[in-house]
Amino acid sequence: MSEKQKLIIGISGASGAIYGIRLLEACRNLEIETHLVISKAAEITIHHELKMKISDVKALSDTAYKAADIGAAIASGSFRNCGMVIAPCSIRTMSEIATGTTSSLLTRAADVALKERRRLVLMLRETPLHSGHLRNLTALSDMGAIIAPPVPAFYTHPQSIDDIINHSVSRTLDLLQIDNDLTKRWTGLGTN
Repeated sequence: MSEKQKLIIGISGASGAIYGIRLLEACRNLEIETHLVISKAAEITIHHELKMKISDVKALSDTAYKAADIGAAIASGSFRNCGMVIAPCSIRTMSEIATGTTSSLLTRAADVALKERRRLVLMLRETPLHSGHLRNLTALSDMGAIIAPPVPAFYTHPQSIDDIINHSVSRTLDLLQIDNDLTKRWTGLGTN
């Protein structure tokens, strides 16, 4: 019997908590085991943007950890998983990871993903960016992180905000080599 795929999902305080929540929902449907860590700032954002209880968000995961629990399983390289996504990823979180200053479980788990050469996808949700941000993003890319801001695609002819969110989450799952059908895929222009 093969072991269930495990994915670490982090939600930081940037706007766009729906991306992390939709990722949790998608993984549940795909039978991917999820390990969740939510920053303190994300708890505020989730309440403000989505009017959700944190307990309801945590219930979407298989295991939820406190941001201060630096002794959690996901803080160790021996915890087997297919990678980590931070959705959304704030500039503060990105900067901590880029500099190796891991002050919470969220950034510690990301640092572990990098050192173990596992996939780390950062759905950066900030704009505009100054050159300090760009230098940190370049450093992260050089370390192996994938910088994947949730940028909407319009070739899919989205009909709702859900369509736009699903497209970004689908592309993120693709980066982790997790098959999904959350969105229409490009098949070419064709010749009709």
